[in-house]
Amino acid sequence: MSGAVLPVVRIQRQDFDVAAEIARLTQGRADIGAVVTFSGLCRDEQGALSALELEHYPGMAEAEIARIAAEAVERWPLQGLTAIHRHGKIAPGENIVLVVAASAHRHAAFEAANFLMDYLKSRAPFWKKEHRADGSEGGWVEAKEADAKAAQRWYQSE
Repeated sequence: MSGAVLPVVRIQRQDFDVAAEIARLTQGRADIGAVVTFSGLCRDEQGALSALELEHYPGMAEAEIARIAAEAVERWPLQGLTAIHRHGKIAPGENIVLVVAASAHRHAAFEAANFLMDYLKSRAPFWKKEHRADGSEGGWVEAKEADAKAAQRWYQSE
C-alpha cells in the first residue's frame, strides 16, 4: 500500500515525550488526517508493585518489532508509524510503550495501532519481572491468554 513509509522503532531505557513524538511524525505534513496514539503505563497493581523490570535481547527485539511495523505499513495506507518500547526498571505511573500511527483517515490509523499493540502485548521479545512494594522480588510475568487471542485475530483469514 504505502511502501515508502519507513516505520520508526526504538527500544530505549529513557522516557519519551508523547507530544514530541506526534509532532515529529506530523510536522510539515498536510496529507495526515488522523493520528492514533497508544501509550502504555506501568500500573501499581493496587499498591502491590514498586516497579516492573523489562528485559530484552538488544538487536533481536528491534528487528522483530521493525518486522511487524513493516507488516502494518503493508496492510494499511499509513503516512507514518512509530513504536517506542522502554526497558529497565520502570516505576508505576511511568511510560512503558508508545505507538503512533498516522494516516489520511482514522480507520487505517486505528487498525494499525491496534495491530502493533496486539503484537507488542503478546509476542514481542520482552521479559517482565515484578518488584513488589513490600521489598520482595516478584516473579516473571506470563503473557495473558486474552492478549494472545487478541493478536490471533489479525491472522484468522490466512
